[in-house]
Amino acid sequence: MSTVFGALNRFISRLDSESPSQNSRHASPYGFQILRNKNLDIPIDPWYDFIVGINGRQVDNPDPNLFATEVRNCAGSSVSLTIWSAKGNRSRSLALPIPTPSPTLGITLQWSPLAVTEDVWHVLDVIPNSPADNAGLLPYGDYIVGTPEGNVHGESGLGELVEDYLGRSLRLHVYNHEYAVTRLVTLTPSRTWGGSGALGCILGFGALHRLPVPMTEPIAEPGETLFETARFSNEERRPSSTQPPSQSPSLYPPPASATHSSDLLLPASIASPPPPPPPLQSTTTPTAGPPRGAKKPRVAMASKMTFDDYFREGEQKSKEEDFAPSSKSTAPAPPPPKIPKAPAQAESPKLAADGQSDEEEAKEVQKEDVPESMDG
Repeated sequence: MSTVFGALNRFISRLDSESPSQNSRHASPYGFQILRNKNLDIPIDPWYDFIVGINGRQVDNPDPNLFATEVRNCAGSSVSLTIWSAKGNRSRSLALPIPTPSPTLGITLQWSPLAVTEDVWHVLDVIPNSPADNAGLLPYGDYIVGTPEGNVHGESGLGELVEDYLGRSLRLHVYNHEYAVTRLVTLTPSRTWGGSGALGCILGFGALHRLPVPMTEPIAEPGETLFETARFSNEERRPSSTQPPSQSPSLYPPPASATHSSDLLLPASIASPPPPPPPLQSTTTPTAGPPRGAKKPRVAMASKMTFDDYFREGEQKSKEEDFAPSSKSTAPAPPPPKIPKAPAQAESPKLAADGQSDEEEAKEVQKEDVPESMDG
């Protein structure tokens, strides 16, 4: 019972995840997806190619009878088809002859949005001895594009499908970019193979993991448009960046052509030629000197001067600036005045009056201290 409820929960979650994606697909462009090609002479790749235009007009009606009528009207001549390929998201034009006895192309079509080719999983790495390794998946070159078991939408669609087929055989359509072939791979998802994951491989999903351009086509050169968009007669005209300048409308007139491409280069936004240079002043007439505070003109150095000459010239200028007096500099400050010595102090008036010094007073004190027994 638990497995039944688990499968029911996954089914409900899948329906919830499909609802926003379906709404977004209605806003994407549509076309007739080629499901089968019985005429091997027509260079059309089933599933990857979409017919988005016929005879220069965009296909905007899902009625296949109108498309078949347009093809029959070209019996005895050729029909021009605009093909959009999911490999590299590129468009190309294809002219096919329509025979008179049976005016058909021999292809099976289905009206589908171009976004159905976005559900692609890129195999980035394969763990050895895993279910993916045993099935023959190749890292980096393989892309899982679908499965015969049903439609798979969204990033989590493949993981939910693998959970439903645990322990059972699961068939996957795998496209290899290096060999440009699509093969059917059968593997058995398992949780007990000895590693992480039920498949044992690392998958990438999103805009960085879309189907690349086949290796047989030339590599895009620098500046070339990588993602082309077809233009039809019944589509609203929009300015194209790849249109030559003579045909594209411009707000500015073209610049005057020079005699040689290297003679004069003008930006595209300049409507008139550049102004002429100012006239040269005569050397005979005396000219006033530069105003006060203006920068002195730089003197052009001789082309034969060496580094030693430059160094000597800089050293000479430095010496001149060090020793030359400057008009802006202030006069040096005067030296500090000398402090005069203090005059000798005058003798005490008491000593001057008595005429006795300190030594004489000390002798009189000693005489008074002598004992009386020594007298006489």
